[in-house]
Amino acid sequence: MGQLDESRDERAAAARCPAEQAAHKTEPWQAGEDMPSPTPPQQPETEPDVLVDCTAVATNPVIHHLLQDDSHKEQFELYISNLLLHEEGDGPAAGADSPAKRWQARFPVRQVMAALAVSVGSMLVGFTAAYTSPALASMQAPDSRLKITDTQASWIGSLMPLSALCGGLVSGSLIERLGRKITIMATGLPFMLSYALIAFAQDVYMIYVARVIAGLCIGTLSLAMPVYLGETIQPDIRGTLGLLPTTIGNTGILVCFLAGTYLRWDHLALFAGCIPVPFLIMMWFVPETPRWYVAHGKLKEAAKSLRWLRGQDVNISDELSSITEHITAAQRTHSSLRDLLSPHYLRALAISLALMFFQQMSGINAVIFYSVSIFKIAGSSIDGNLCSVVVGLVNFGATFIANVMIDRLGRKVLLYISSSLMVASLAVLGAFFYVKEELPQQHALVTELGWLPLVSFMVFVVAFSVGWGPIPWLFLGEGLPGRIRGSAGSVATAFNWACTFVVTKTFNDLIHAVGAHGTFWLFGVCTAVGLLFTVGFMPETRGKTLEDIEKNLFTTRQGSLKKRPASPVID
Repeated sequence: MGQLDESRDERAAAARCPAEQAAHKTEPWQAGEDMPSPTPPQQPETEPDVLVDCTAVATNPVIHHLLQDDSHKEQFELYISNLLLHEEGDGPAAGADSPAKRWQARFPVRQVMAALAVSVGSMLVGFTAAYTSPALASMQAPDSRLKITDTQASWIGSLMPLSALCGGLVSGSLIERLGRKITIMATGLPFMLSYALIAFAQDVYMIYVARVIAGLCIGTLSLAMPVYLGETIQPDIRGTLGLLPTTIGNTGILVCFLAGTYLRWDHLALFAGCIPVPFLIMMWFVPETPRWYVAHGKLKEAAKSLRWLRGQDVNISDELSSITEHITAAQRTHSSLRDLLSPHYLRALAISLALMFFQQMSGINAVIFYSVSIFKIAGSSIDGNLCSVVVGLVNFGATFIANVMIDRLGRKVLLYISSSLMVASLAVLGAFFYVKEELPQQHALVTELGWLPLVSFMVFVVAFSVGWGPIPWLFLGEGLPGRIRGSAGSVATAFNWACTFVVTKTFNDLIHAVGAHGTFWLFGVCTAVGLLFTVGFMPETRGKTLEDIEKNLFTTRQGSLKKRPASPVID
């Protein structure tokens, strides 16, 4: 009997899962040594429930007593998450060098799907921003059921950026509390409500309310979209896919202009109200970002999300370990609004604010919003509405250039090219208006050069679209440290919309004060200063992980990123 008992005890000991065996060998833990990284569990031949028993180990009172130290507890939770992940068959398929893996590495289809889903929200942003251009004309038509004055039309246009400012301020808190995906999806129904209010508006105040709602959604998406893309896309293609919202947003502008030529303002609103439907459907099938899951202690969900994004045949161990290590280290200190002004984060915040400032001080929104009026002032021989459409088409096409080049040339090089071409085109525009306004004796020369404003505008828009247009928004998702990504992103987004409002509202006043030539030259000077800022202070983030960007490009507080013990491997 004694031999039988010993044999039974040996079999029971052999059936214990790795975590239980670690619990019985407490000497290394009590000595303060690191928990060893577990090896992937083997499929049992006779005891299929061994891995299921490992789940109960997390509540074992002996384990609980031994794991009072936070770092050991974090390792143990990730250890159990690893075992459960393998238990559910979520590990990579056999054949590390299979054709499927090589194809997945060349064409990350699921990351493209996620980027496209998010970017449909950007189409709503573009459509909403452009809506007033064709809609106000039909609202003020003699047969319109609403009689809109010029003052009311001005408020319809300006309420959106004012409201977007408020949306930007709250978006940081929303993406941290609710998650990036839920925050993005939460804008779908309010967008539909906004356009329903416009479509069935009985007075101008219903349109005011609608534009406020739409502005709140735009301000929220302005931050949530780049953060989502920055946290889900792998470094080598993050620039290309990170610019998809800009490309799809410009598509929304073109769709609005084209539909606006055939539809009245209320029918145009009904058309726009249908766009959130495919947006919500597509967003339903993409995951939350792995970094948000890790930050909220959901390690198993983080692993599943990362595996969905990278593919079943891709080893996610190193990336998941790096994310977990970095976020856990950042969470060891209490976060507050004071962190935004701490030396550890101040440089990142200052760069994001400067990028937003120079983006708007280039005058892009004034140029786009008042393009028809500018061509009329210039006395161009080409129809102003046709010029506006041409500029819009060029803006749409230029974003594809940025998509192709941003991960090849890098962010800084594109900003160099963008700044130089914008300064040159604004200088030419200023010179044209100077000759027209200050040298009336050169009227014949101005007439001969009637094509020059259009060409300069096209160069300006192309240059903006390949650099200063998308890169400041891309920086919110990849350049801001994870600990302050929500709060700092809110501040930067609100600041951008505040600058947008100031520039568009003061553009006509500037023209009256210093003339059209002085206004464009002022924008050119601001852009030139932006070029100097890029040379001296803008970091290059091409091809770097978010963790590498934070560790290597920005000053780190002493001990805040202390190396943690090795995390378990998830193959």
